[in-house]
Amino acid sequence: MNADAKALAASFDLEKLTPEFYDNPYPTYRALRENEPVKRLASGTVFLTRYDDLVTTYKNTKSFSSDKKREFAPKYGATPLYEHHTTSLVFNDPPSHTRVRRLIMGALSPRAIASMERGLIKLVDGLLDAIAAKGHCELIEDFAASIPIEVIGNLLDVPHDERGPLRDWSLAILGALEPVVSAEVAARGNKAVADFLVYLQTLVARRRAKPGNPERDVLTRLIQGEGSGERLTEKELLHNCIFLLNAGHETTTNLIGNGLVALDRHPDQKQLLIENPDMIKTAVEEMLRYESSNQLGNRMTTERVELGGVMLEAGTSVTLCIGAANRDPAQFPDPERFDIARTPNRHLAFATGAHQCAGMALARLEGAIAISRFLARFPNYGVSGQPVRGGRVRFRGFLSVPCSLG
Repeated sequence: MNADAKALAASFDLEKLTPEFYDNPYPTYRALRENEPVKRLASGTVFLTRYDDLVTTYKNTKSFSSDKKREFAPKYGATPLYEHHTTSLVFNDPPSHTRVRRLIMGALSPRAIASMERGLIKLVDGLLDAIAAKGHCELIEDFAASIPIEVIGNLLDVPHDERGPLRDWSLAILGALEPVVSAEVAARGNKAVADFLVYLQTLVARRRAKPGNPERDVLTRLIQGEGSGERLTEKELLHNCIFLLNAGHETTTNLIGNGLVALDRHPDQKQLLIENPDMIKTAVEEMLRYESSNQLGNRMTTERVELGGVMLEAGTSVTLCIGAANRDPAQFPDPERFDIARTPNRHLAFATGAHQCAGMALARLEGAIAISRFLARFPNYGVSGQPVRGGRVRFRGFLSVPCSLG
């Protein structure tokens, strides 16, 4: 077994992944963590799988940059995808990152998020009513994917009858972040960015003419900026609206879908949550750890730096494997076990440090309400056919999950 694990680690190539890996990457992650935790790939990227190495990288923003201009220029060329991904919050360093994050966080305050709870419950209950009327459901399309689209649509105050394209735009743009991008995927991503920008220019013009409440309307807050007079440029404004949709959409869809599938596959934990609904908060944290919605992050070294006993030269691309770190036995006892009572649970599903997810409190609220109310309404639900994975390594989730209601 040890020889097999060594061979698995030695042969790992992020650009040549197998169907078996997409189905279950965790044996590969374990082999890497135990044998080559700082793995140099053929592309020149260094692939990290240990929890402590990821934390070090996240927190050392001086040596490990989030700026993607150098990395994305050869990947995308002079395209809408390049402009988007090098302008959005997540792929920038301070001071640009700090300025944009402060504006967004102002509209995602604890009070603002608490005020969303009633509307979120109403949304989820409406979806559950529709599912009950059908007598069965497709877990992703009918439920998991419908929630974050509405939440982000509400945050930006996108009219309901204009939200139709949002999910497809998001999937196309995020799909182009995979390690290997075909010409077709790139073309779809570029068209999505271009179409989204055209729509947002209209939406922003309307909001400038008729502002909303900046305490609740993120778009109005981003347009108006800080009281100090700090403003986003038009390009920053538009691309960070796209970023908000993308950041809040697929990751939360995956949290809800992965969580409900994990409960179905672990009936003892499902029953425990049914009998103890107040455990939903620790359950959501375990779902985030066990099947992290976002599995990979990236940094670029700005100087010569040692990491995990390996010396990295300046300009080295670093891939942070969140999915592997969240199953590191050095941090999580019995890490392969799905345990909804696990505590402490310092997972990295939302990263850590300066780039910790700005919307994590909202994602947690969405996950807790969606999963707890689905379980209360349909305690005997079950996956009734073969779920279809998203076929991506960066974002781990399902495209479809047929579900019976019991």
